[in-house]
Amino acid sequence: MAHLDGRVVFVRFALPGELVEMALDQPQRADARFWTAEVTKVLEPSPLRVEPAWPQAGPLAWGGGLGGADLVHVSLEGQHEWKRAVVEDQMRRLGHVETDVEVVAMPGDAALDGMHWRTRIEMVTDERGHASMRRRESHVRVPIDTMPLATQALLAVADTHGVWDGLAPDGHHIRVAAPQPRTEDGGTGHDALLEAVGDNYGILVDGACVAGNERLTERTMVDGHAFDYRVEASGFWQMHREAPLALPQYVLDQVRGLLQGKDGAIAWDLYSGSGLFTLPLATLAVARMLSVEGAPDAVRNARHNLKAAGLHGVNAVQGDVAKSLAHVPDALAHPDVVVLDPPRAGAKAKVCRQIAASGARAVVYVACDPTSLARDTATLAAEGYELRAIRAFDIYPMTHHVETVATFTRA
Repeated sequence: MAHLDGRVVFVRFALPGELVEMALDQPQRADARFWTAEVTKVLEPSPLRVEPAWPQAGPLAWGGGLGGADLVHVSLEGQHEWKRAVVEDQMRRLGHVETDVEVVAMPGDAALDGMHWRTRIEMVTDERGHASMRRRESHVRVPIDTMPLATQALLAVADTHGVWDGLAPDGHHIRVAAPQPRTEDGGTGHDALLEAVGDNYGILVDGACVAGNERLTERTMVDGHAFDYRVEASGFWQMHREAPLALPQYVLDQVRGLLQGKDGAIAWDLYSGSGLFTLPLATLAVARMLSVEGAPDAVRNARHNLKAAGLHGVNAVQGDVAKSLAHVPDALAHPDVVVLDPPRAGAKAKVCRQIAASGARAVVYVACDPTSLARDTATLAAEGYELRAIRAFDIYPMTHHVETVATFTRA
């Protein structure tokens, strides 16, 4: 933040304490509460500043302008500090909770300098058919010939299938999905990566599969158990190559501690997707379980995944979460623990109050937006819950996004 003539100016690509030259964005409306700007030159840099590893995502004045990596100018250590401060600030201001937050890096990220973590990427073709990304704050499409945030396995697939040049005419949407190979003996060269991936990838143009498969297999290892998930190439899945391992393991550890060995426990898994948390949770001493998800394809896949894993006792419901919780069967109406992983907008007050009304003793909340988590924290606190543990996971390196898991128990 900077100040100009009494007005706040939010400055992209600056760091606290720096002296920089900046260019104000247009238009600068006189009645605007704040203006925005972007760095053009750094005169006195922060010790946390680094040269952007992906220059195209840096400032416009330096030949950048692409979105998707707004912290590309910050060291990984600095990014963790940034995200820790954001989560703590939001929890204090909106959640009314003072807490210290640990930010955990994913395995391998430091060695890769925060690059090569995305197992899904999306682009749009420009007027010549080249894969491109839109320049920030504009409709200008900038052609690209690689995507440094994508995993090396995904890049091997994209290079082989000519994703960067001539895949589709002007204005078409391209999505590439390539689950991370979980082979212990796989190499990192182009051919070795392609062999490890096999046909477990999908290249979609405007939602239609043009190469690979529409349905993919994601493999994880949680608590010593191997899990296979059928997922849609076009659907949601945790993008970071390590997130499907790290997040379920942490959630499972939290739930195990909360249940304290209780037999016949009841659990809810809300916004459950294809069952990322449902399957590991079903391996605990949980007699009965309710999962709720709005996307029909995801629920069909979750049911398939549970059956293929030989896991029973899970009632996988498709529907709006708030509406579904208004009609829970009596046998599942009073859970011991609730796990939820809502979209960026959060669970919101109604769902939080429904959870409280169920009498749940504990809640494990997985959040991709700290602001939404903080607002829902305030609601849960008003309903008699207190924050027991919180941890942030840096599953979005080079961006301002962060995944936070908060555990609540009845006060």
